[in-house]
Amino acid sequence: MSLKILALVISTLWINLVSGQVHSDTLRINLDSAERLFISGNYSLLAQKYNIDAQKALIIQARLWPNPNLSIDHGPVIPLNDPQGNPTHSTFFVNSENAASLSQLILLAGKRNKQIKLAEANAILSEYQFFDLLRTLKYTLRTDFFNIYYLQESARVYEVEIRALMQIVNAFAQQEGKGYISEKEVIRIKAQLYTFQSEYNDLINQINDIESELRLVLQVNPTIHIDPLADSNAIRNLDPEKFTLNTLIDSAYKNRTDLLIARKNLDINKLNYSYQKALAVPDLTASASYDKQGSYALYYNSIGVSMDLPFFNRNQGNIKSAKALIENTDALQKSTEATVAENVSRSLQKAFSENKLYQNIDPGFSNDFERLMHEVLINYQKRNIGLLEFLDFYDSYKQNILQINSIKFNRVQAFEDINYYTGTEFFQP
Repeated sequence: MSLKILALVISTLWINLVSGQVHSDTLRINLDSAERLFISGNYSLLAQKYNIDAQKALIIQARLWPNPNLSIDHGPVIPLNDPQGNPTHSTFFVNSENAASLSQLILLAGKRNKQIKLAEANAILSEYQFFDLLRTLKYTLRTDFFNIYYLQESARVYEVEIRALMQIVNAFAQQEGKGYISEKEVIRIKAQLYTFQSEYNDLINQINDIESELRLVLQVNPTIHIDPLADSNAIRNLDPEKFTLNTLIDSAYKNRTDLLIARKNLDINKLNYSYQKALAVPDLTASASYDKQGSYALYYNSIGVSMDLPFFNRNQGNIKSAKALIENTDALQKSTEATVAENVSRSLQKAFSENKLYQNIDPGFSNDFERLMHEVLINYQKRNIGLLEFLDFYDSYKQNILQINSIKFNRVQAFEDINYYTGTEFFQP
């Protein structure tokens, strides 16, 4: 086995060991497939769906009428004497008291209808909360997806440079003691190699941390390595001038789920205020009674109504609290509306800035740099250029590629921010 092949094998094994990809499955997935996997398998979304069902069930409960109350009483058997003074033989029902009453609670002041409206509003709120969770998790998914993609692009730069430096180090090891290479030069190359390996290890840890979050969103096995497949043409065609600021803000006012939640909370508190005022009105209980041998008449029948007298408790505290909550949620809604407009405006401004920076990049810059890097390596091995020039070029190549990938990610992130802050997927990278 030649020295170059040996160096390539050693460097590849080291890179795989650091990146944690040895004996692990790789999930190569595009953005659309990732979103479908997320929607079908995320447990947080599933839990929120069950919450919607629970709130809708409360609407059914609110529509039910109070149950009637039936009461039956039987008194002890009373032994009596017949007209001749002889004791009679009483049965269970004869010569004993038997009574029954039936009562029904009647809700006044529209309490039942108000309870139904409150339950319906809470069900709608739970749906808004579901879509807000969906919006937040989808933003996390898309951000992590593109972050991993560009970080992996940066990691490949380190892999190429580490392989090249390890090849040189191994070549120097073969010439050790022959006087062809100075010890100072060997140490300098090794120091640069260790620096790249350390930076590469930090980058891999960063990728693994983001992958961990993305795996939780997708609910895939912890041993899965995610390899995002981005559509470079779609990314390249993103244009912040496609939509006006007013269009984006109008969409945000209609579709931002956190704003919809704020509005619905205000509606709920208004409904609750009306319900608390209704609770100040006592409910009515209608009843009908029958009593045998328990009153002045042998068979006593009666009907009646009962009601609490609102002398002390007129629900004053709850009414006052409900009114204060209306003012609270009204202020929160106005604050959310102001935040929405500012978020959208700033995200569009950022998209213009990042897009302008991206357009200033020469499309052939990376390819030219990569070609020159290969030539510099060959020239250094042939001793046509010195150590400092070689290391300086390698470091410059690395820094420039990292910077370009950072610019590309920040640009995509800016468009994702617009989607997130408007609650609408205007841009599909």
